[in-house]
Amino acid sequence: MIRIAVQSKGRLFEDTMSLLSEAGIKVNTSRRTLLVQSSNFPIEVLYLRDDDIPQSVATGVADLGIVGQNEYEERHEDVEIVRPLGFSRCRLSLAIPKNIPYPGLKWFEGKKIATSYPGILRRFMQKNHIAADVHVITGSVEISPGIGLADAIFDIVSSGSTLVSNNLVEVETVMQSEALLIANPKLSEEKREILDELLFRIEAVKQAEDKKDVLMDVPSDKVEEIVAVLPGAKSPTVMPLATEGWSSLHTVIEEKRFWEIIRQLKELGAQGILVVPIEKMIV
Repeated sequence: MIRIAVQSKGRLFEDTMSLLSEAGIKVNTSRRTLLVQSSNFPIEVLYLRDDDIPQSVATGVADLGIVGQNEYEERHEDVEIVRPLGFSRCRLSLAIPKNIPYPGLKWFEGKKIATSYPGILRRFMQKNHIAADVHVITGSVEISPGIGLADAIFDIVSSGSTLVSNNLVEVETVMQSEALLIANPKLSEEKREILDELLFRIEAVKQAEDKKDVLMDVPSDKVEEIVAVLPGAKSPTVMPLATEGWSSLHTVIEEKRFWEIIRQLKELGAQGILVVPIEKMIV
């Protein structure tokens, strides 16, 4: 049995539960107790605050954790990054009142900056040789300039709507963040085997993202030309149809690339193009 710490609520919680579900791991999210065991995989889920996850993994309270890169960088705990997960993306940025001219980073010299991420902010300011007054706030950071508590803020930005509603403008992006799978570096061999199985499932889910199963009817004398324009197709499956001179072609391509080549496929005679989403992909 292996224990994974995840955020107890919010977007990261939802994305994490979705990933586990897509990987075929059943966790009863309606029973919101602190610790829930999967019914079909040797894993138990520990629900914690996001800022407690790195420490819980480092101390062995949990074996694994799914946490934002921003929390990993802020806490600086002794944990192993297993892999980035590609979801819950955001950025950590500096923002100031929108009615103030911004000449560059030197504007922050001597200014008071409100943040929930003092470690990341101080390292950034030291790197750029700027002496700023870092004011730590655990609540709603974005209201600080409006009530006179700070001159600027350093906080998570996703869409930017929160900044706009508080009359702030983003002026510097300090770091990009996404969800990470982290692990205690002293996992036993047995737990490493469970982690490997979990990674195998996660990889199958991630490989299928943004990829489509494509089937089409093509003139048999155009098969080589059509294969030549299909991106990333090692060897598409080609089968003859009952109608003489026609074949069925089956391949997997990225959806965004498909829209780039659809006109070429039609010009080469492809018909009845069927695009099907892929749930899992083992490579």
